[in-house]
Amino acid sequence: MPPVRNRTVRLWEREDGGLPPKRFSNAFMASEVSHSQIREGGRVTTDKLVELEFPVHRLAVEPGSPHTFYCCCQDSTVWLFDLRGKDAVELFECRAADHFAGEAIELTSIAIDPRKPCCLAVAGSDQFVRIYDTCKISLNGNSSFGHPTEHFCPPHLIGGNKDGITGLAYSQTSELLASYSLDNIYLFTREHGLHYNNIEVDERLLMDETEGPSPINAAPLPFCRDKLPIPKTFKGHQNKYTIKDVNFLGPNCDYVTSGSDGGYINIWRKKDGELVRVMKGDKHVVNCVEQHPYGISVASSGIENDTKIWEPGEGEDPSIAPVNEDLEEMSPFSSNDSDWTQSWEEDEGW
Repeated sequence: MPPVRNRTVRLWEREDGGLPPKRFSNAFMASEVSHSQIREGGRVTTDKLVELEFPVHRLAVEPGSPHTFYCCCQDSTVWLFDLRGKDAVELFECRAADHFAGEAIELTSIAIDPRKPCCLAVAGSDQFVRIYDTCKISLNGNSSFGHPTEHFCPPHLIGGNKDGITGLAYSQTSELLASYSLDNIYLFTREHGLHYNNIEVDERLLMDETEGPSPINAAPLPFCRDKLPIPKTFKGHQNKYTIKDVNFLGPNCDYVTSGSDGGYINIWRKKDGELVRVMKGDKHVVNCVEQHPYGISVASSGIENDTKIWEPGEGEDPSIAPVNEDLEEMSPFSSNDSDWTQSWEEDEGW
């Protein structure tokens, strides 16, 4: 159900041969959060929940609570929505490491921990993934209560990455993926947290070692880089020109997937980080790759005007295509030859 540039949202009913898209609203704005309901007979009603001054980049629905969801905005704010009362509350502003004079972080992604839905991960225009506990945030609109409970960042990017993060995703076991612009995808677990490793994230973290000694919780940057464990890395995609999501694939989240510049879909095996599949999904760029919530299908979209559905099937060359190779558009995944698909089918009981 992708947004298009003329401010409409289109919904397809998936059948053989396809159906024309249903345009069920023409009033969506980049800085507006709206809720639409498809009634019996196809009638659609739309309620505007809030209109903001800056673009809204991502929504995240609370697991097990379809009435509650969050959004992150370009102006650094995170909002909470409850559809039962049509309520919209600004929870907090996301600021840079120096909480007293830190600049606002333009947020591009938000994700909710499925095992602990009170924990939000947000990321944007700097190198840190920030974790917030909504149980510790005031709901009276006072954003001063919005302080992260944890930070994640690959050690070599602390103080060195200014291009930001474009996508986040949680697994069923609270592993956290982060896709860095002009860099790689990283998998964080609790042990990679800066606070977990007794490192405070503030302006002192970026100190050079020549600026003098400091206690361990305010250690200079080189010490912190040596102290932190290195997260698992997924290499081979290109993330430069657009905001790209990242996701897990498979019923047990055994694979990682992302779009890429050049129009490619990349699939890695999570356990060893090996790139096991590259497929052509768009003539230009693939931005989103999403798994069906309870099936084996995968949807992808990018710059082109269509959304592609991928399934296990026959007739595809199973070889991995180099990222810089000009591929013809590929049809469904190979159920016989693709390692990741075979494993997935076994898990699904095919």
